[in-house]
Amino acid sequence: MLSRTADALYWLGRYTERAGNVGRGLQVARRMAGLTRSPHGPGGEWHSLLVATGCDVGFATKHAAPVQEAVVRYLTLDMDNPSGIVSCIAAARRNARSVRTALTVDMWEAINDTWIELRRLGDDALRPDGLAPFLDWVKGRSLLFNGAYADTMLRDDAWRFVHLGTMLERADNTARLLDVKHGLLTSREAGEPGGAVEFLQWQAILRSVSALRAYHWVYHAKLQPRLVAELLILRPELPRSMLACHRVVERTLEEIAIANGGRRGECHRLAGELHARLRFGRIDQILAGGLHEFLTEAIDRHLELGHEIAAFYLHA
Repeated sequence: MLSRTADALYWLGRYTERAGNVGRGLQVARRMAGLTRSPHGPGGEWHSLLVATGCDVGFATKHAAPVQEAVVRYLTLDMDNPSGIVSCIAAARRNARSVRTALTVDMWEAINDTWIELRRLGDDALRPDGLAPFLDWVKGRSLLFNGAYADTMLRDDAWRFVHLGTMLERADNTARLLDVKHGLLTSREAGEPGGAVEFLQWQAILRSVSALRAYHWVYHAKLQPRLVAELLILRPELPRSMLACHRVVERTLEEIAIANGGRRGECHRLAGELHARLRFGRIDQILAGGLHEFLTEAIDRHLELGHEIAAFYLHA
């Protein structure tokens, strides 16, 4: 496979997953801001969402304060934001067009129809009565694309690079979401009492990765910060946990290596290291060393792994 084809497929997976993740985050922030009357500033729901999506710096160059209207527009329709929903879907479609023959009909229709309908919606998507349906639609379109390539692609290198991009993006999103709220866990570990707002915050984190029901299924207990962190980091049953994602990332890179003569590079070593650290990790050890420190390092390693994948496979 040509490196430029692999690059387009990898970023097709990443951008489509990112659009869905931003949609999920907006759904939760909107719900939480209404319930808690969150302040417009550091610690507020809208600022937390900007941090989780990595858009806080770019937003600050255009807006004075993270008020709801400005944040929603920046994370949806603003083409100056490369991680906004419209920008991600546009980038995904560009990549899909460049490798059209490597995609199945269902994959192409999923991403192309999404782009066509998105252009038709325009500013109507941000109307008070239109935002909630729009965010549901974005999440649904991301799921549709994931289902299309999972059900219709041959298990060859094309599928592997799409899947690799999806899973690395998903792992990074889970780490960022949990890191934004690490202070809640720190306060509980220090013995500070929790309240209704804190309960809603942890519930929101689980909702953002569609894991609220999974939590109760696994633990049969009320929400506990330690268990929420364990579920999102170390539980292999949850498809959006960091462990589950890195297991797939390592396996997919190994399959790519085997299919291409067995040649391996730094990306394979790093993927194995990240997976092993999670596979053999324990939540008590992570918390003892500092959850924020653990997650910050994980986010940095995700960036490093992305660069190593690009250097070894995508820019060769």
